[in-house]
Amino acid sequence: MAFGKKNQQEVKKEDLKIWECTSEDCNAWMRDNFKSQETPKCPICQSDMATSMKELQVVENNSGNWNK
Repeated sequence: MAFGKKNQQEVKKEDLKIWECTSEDCNAWMRDNFKSQETPKCPICQSDMATSMKELQVVENNSGNWNK
């Protein structure tokens, strides 16, 4: 018997666009589909952010899509 064994779904990963903080002292980043501004500022240190790519688990952001 296998008590506690759960059927786990495969984690779907993709190369996604992210925004990374440009400050040397900060390692913050955010997914592009979670940004609140066209060119966001770092939420930690308020520095500029630059785009990059990262392989991440796919997560949908449904918070602002009520009127679309």
